[in-house]
Amino acid sequence: MSFDGLFTYTMAEELRAQLDSGRITRIHQPYKNELIFQIRAKGKNVKLLISAHPSYARMHLTEKPYDNPNEPPMFCMLLRKHLEGGIIEKIEQVDMERIIILHIRGRNEIGDIIYRKLIVEIMGRHSNIILADSEKNVILDSIKHVSPAVNRHRTVMPGQAYVLPPEQDKINPFTAEEETVIRKLDYNAGKLGRQLVDQFAGVSPLFAQEAVYRAGLANRATLPGAFVSLMRAVKDGSIQPRMQISGGKEYFYMIELQHIGGEQRVFSALSELLDRYYHGKAERDRVKQQANDLERFAANEKKKNINKIKKLEKTLGDAEKADRYQLYGELLTANMYALTKGDKEAEVINYYDEENPVINITLNPLKTPSENAQNYFQRYQKAKNSVAVVQEQIHLAEKEVVYFDNILQQLESASPKDIEEIREELMSGGYIKKKIVKGSKKNKSKTPVLEKYQSTDGTDILVGKNNIQNEYLTNKAAARDHIWLHTKDIPGSHVVIRDADPSEETILQAAHIAAYYSKAKSSGSVPVDFTAVRNVKKPSGAKPGFVIYEGQQTVFVTPDEDLVIALKAAAK
Repeated sequence: MSFDGLFTYTMAEELRAQLDSGRITRIHQPYKNELIFQIRAKGKNVKLLISAHPSYARMHLTEKPYDNPNEPPMFCMLLRKHLEGGIIEKIEQVDMERIIILHIRGRNEIGDIIYRKLIVEIMGRHSNIILADSEKNVILDSIKHVSPAVNRHRTVMPGQAYVLPPEQDKINPFTAEEETVIRKLDYNAGKLGRQLVDQFAGVSPLFAQEAVYRAGLANRATLPGAFVSLMRAVKDGSIQPRMQISGGKEYFYMIELQHIGGEQRVFSALSELLDRYYHGKAERDRVKQQANDLERFAANEKKKNINKIKKLEKTLGDAEKADRYQLYGELLTANMYALTKGDKEAEVINYYDEENPVINITLNPLKTPSENAQNYFQRYQKAKNSVAVVQEQIHLAEKEVVYFDNILQQLESASPKDIEEIREELMSGGYIKKKIVKGSKKNKSKTPVLEKYQSTDGTDILVGKNNIQNEYLTNKAAARDHIWLHTKDIPGSHVVIRDADPSEETILQAAHIAAYYSKAKSSGSVPVDFTAVRNVKKPSGAKPGFVIYEGQQTVFVTPDEDLVIALKAAAK
């Protein structure tokens, strides 16, 4: 657990330094469990993200843009009524719990001063954001309601008194001396990390494991010192927020986790760390929820066409036996005199094969020799005619597999706003039914919004993240002499450098973007083709987003997510 009580402590300290006496100017609720507060503090405008997401609950300053709904949810409207224009008087952590409270002074409709508190509980799937009256300690509303049927001890509903989670009667780790640690641990019982978690408030297994690791041969002589030393560093603010990648898994914390090791990246602030760590994660979760039906549909269609190809290939294999049926018909005709009705098999000389001159032909005993010969000639003709049809069907099914493979790749890297364009494309293609809303006017086609990036030398780079965007980018937004990029023989996005003669550095950076938004995102040495837009053509009748091109050159890159994020940030 990275966002433990100690991390909450350091985050509260950071927010206090940044937001103390700040004025709340605007509140948005872009998603069901997330809020964005725009705050004027210390002479600048900042954005505070508060999330009660069951998997990505957190609280930090953010620089990421968030789309806001046309109609704010009821909870957002209530927050605007009570908190907009209010002053943040105090930010506090409750004991060593994962709870941060913002104490806010504002005014009501008639100008009287009111005091409110916004309680942020960062507790995994039990996370919540609660607005309460400070003087009466009564809940005004919360982003999640918890009825008495769910939790009799802590009912979180409007009108109920706010009750803190049950106390765990643990020791405050900041006040603990080495003697305290020695006294509270049973060194003969083992599992010292687990004992630290059980005895000290705010300590997670992650922090405890780090203390045990730094103690070396953890015992009465080494562990207390290592634990107290780490606690002193956290309390004094001697932290180095960092993200570590080890064993294919990402970790974040306010200190170096030496027991994890791996690739590391240090950040200047916790908010910067969390902005980077959660980049795309929460959004991917939202996209997965919104696009679950599309992903399931595309996967089923791909599987269905793969199975269709297998059956067609079997049919084609049978059809390719046509020449054998013709041979049987000819040999039966040549040996008609030696056959009679009722024969089940004919042993004849195959004068086309000197090495194996004798051949056995199966007969239908209910048919005459002539009818058996004609039957083989008919099977020959039918098989011969079906070859072209089956080959065409295989070709069409293969195109469908490629198309839905591309759709699945686009869903993997789509943002919430991209989902509707993919849905519209599948509706236009007749794959899924169009939704008809009574009384709604026919939507005018909107110009697709493209992802914008900027290379380190200032050159603009545009990206299409679905077929509608890809077609608009390549066929309309790009000039004929601009440079177009795409992963070689791998489903991915169209990328355009808005320059006829970009630098080698810009081409490589654009190639990183193309590889990042492709099926080979997690691969190394990904081939990326680039050529002038004039060399890119869409074949007549081709699927949306499908093009052919010529005159290309190829570069090989290993997608760098940090670079892609930096190039996107540079385009703002």
